[in-house]
Amino acid sequence: MRVANTLLAILALGASLGGCQAPKQTFERTFLPDPAKPYIGMTKEQVIACAGTPSNSYGIAKGETLVYHYSGAGPVPTADNKQKSDQSKNPLGKPKSDKNWKCGASLVFEDGKLARVTFAPNGLVGPYDTKKDPKTGERVPVPQPEPCTFSLPNCGAH
Repeated sequence: MRVANTLLAILALGASLGGCQAPKQTFERTFLPDPAKPYIGMTKEQVIACAGTPSNSYGIAKGETLVYHYSGAGPVPTADNKQKSDQSKNPLGKPKSDKNWKCGASLVFEDGKLARVTFAPNGLVGPYDTKKDPKTGERVPVPQPEPCTFSLPNCGAH
């Protein structure tokens, strides 16, 4: 009986903590495989060779993070990438960023190897965000953007 009560308490705690998250995202994180797993351990040079030039990069304590903006399955180099960066620059000399991307991915390199990947849709909103409907004046849920996936289509699995 004592084991059953303990198990029931653990399940109740898990349900109450799990209720604070969006059900779909919780399910995906829990049960679906990590789409970035085949690429973990690749070097920065290998990733850039098959994903192209990142949209941004910044240093971290143990390495570097490359940021990619993409639409589709994952970042891929474009043939006109060099031409775009040469002709479309802002007044500070930096390339203008593409505003039409649907997903963003941050690839974290530690000690020269890809350690982890995080990805999310552009215009991310919380699952419980609301906005005012202009016609009725009522609060309605904000539509969720299309979910993202991540792959490096031009890279073979590491």
